[in-house]
Amino acid sequence: MKLKVCGMKYKDNITEVASLQPNYLGFIFHNKSARYFNGTIPKLPKTVKKVGVFVDASINEIIEKVNKYNLQAVQLHGNESSEFCKNLNSLNIEIIKVLSIKDTFDFSILNPYESVCDYYLFDTKGQLPGGNGYAFNWNVLKDYPSDKHYFLSGGIGLEETENLQDFLKTEASNKCYAIDVNSKFEIEPGLKNIELLKKFKSQL
Repeated sequence: MKLKVCGMKYKDNITEVASLQPNYLGFIFHNKSARYFNGTIPKLPKTVKKVGVFVDASINEIIEKVNKYNLQAVQLHGNESSEFCKNLNSLNIEIIKVLSIKDTFDFSILNPYESVCDYYLFDTKGQLPGGNGYAFNWNVLKDYPSDKHYFLSGGIGLEETENLQDFLKTEASNKCYAIDVNSKFEIEPGLKNIELLKKFKSQL
């Protein structure tokens, strides 16, 4: 199971987290976020992919950040259309489209995105575009109809480890590609607790 640690902000902390060899590190380029990133990304191991997280940003802003930070993936957390995703395909990077779930979900929403993004990311529907700090009902994913792999996100912390391990034994998790963590591993917004992350990674 792959691991993505999102909401990175501080240079030394980025280096520390990268030393744990997660598969992805997420940098939030949404200026209303407490984890808004506007710093310098230190040199990372080649095995760690840099993901830019955007919320209804313009194509030009995304291209500028991809080039500035040499991003390997973009995560679209707003109301981006399938046409918008298609226009990013020329960047030759991974495109992750975020869909928010609470207790139910209409999977027909995925249809237009099937050919224009690489992964879906299922997050908890809440007041904020992300980082709401609680999990949605993962049983909803038993009806997941796509062959595309997805990231599982939304309030996942150490206390969810047992539930997560149970979920990963179910048919609903067959297309689960990665676990995305953020707020439950923080000392403060953007500053990750290395020991908690290390413990979680060892139990994945």
